[in-house]
Amino acid sequence: MNAKALLHLLQFASPALPIGAYSYSQGLETALEQGSVHDSDSAHAWIRDQLHEVLARWDAPVFWRLLRAHAAGDEASVSCWAERYLASRDTAELRAESVQMGYSLGRLLAELEIAPLVAGEEGYPAALARAVHWLGIPQEEALLAMLFSWAENQILVCVKSIPLGQVAGQRLLLKLQPEIALAASTAQALGDADLSNWAPGLSLLSMRHEVQHGRIYRS
Repeated sequence: MNAKALLHLLQFASPALPIGAYSYSQGLETALEQGSVHDSDSAHAWIRDQLHEVLARWDAPVFWRLLRAHAAGDEASVSCWAERYLASRDTAELRAESVQMGYSLGRLLAELEIAPLVAGEEGYPAALARAVHWLGIPQEEALLAMLFSWAENQILVCVKSIPLGQVAGQRLLLKLQPEIALAASTAQALGDADLSNWAPGLSLLSMRHEVQHGRIYRS
């Protein structure tokens, strides 16, 4: 990867990117409330399992297909996978999260004069894939960055809410690196017929979060 593409990747994978990712936990706050996640070991198990059973089997493969469709100039496939991803958000909070982050990223790209603003709703993976295409970031590195950013955000939730110490959080992130690499490999290898967003436990946690008392996060 050349220096320009690397710097673009670092900027758009940063938690400092103003798209609101820090305000979402994706059901983790409810798992914390119920005690399913309560220390470093249980946090590692939660993130590892969600990474392999959810991200690697749906979010990441869809993102990978969006990247490849943009590279091929296949707008029909871009639209198809973008619509499928939004249709797969099976709770109000998870859909609102993806749409809000997609809109925020799309608006940021327009304000930075990187890419034009897209009309209508755009989920976060679709907006991120568009950013990767316009900025000339290599696809495999972009996929790893997407998964790393997700894992980092989950760890930040645990650091603030369990709470874990900052060093414990960094240790956990290091421990998850081979899991992230494996999830990226899985995402690239799966055929269309093997993709699945089946995660009923996570869906139930997300629905419970909608009525949870004393929430800090928006999902």
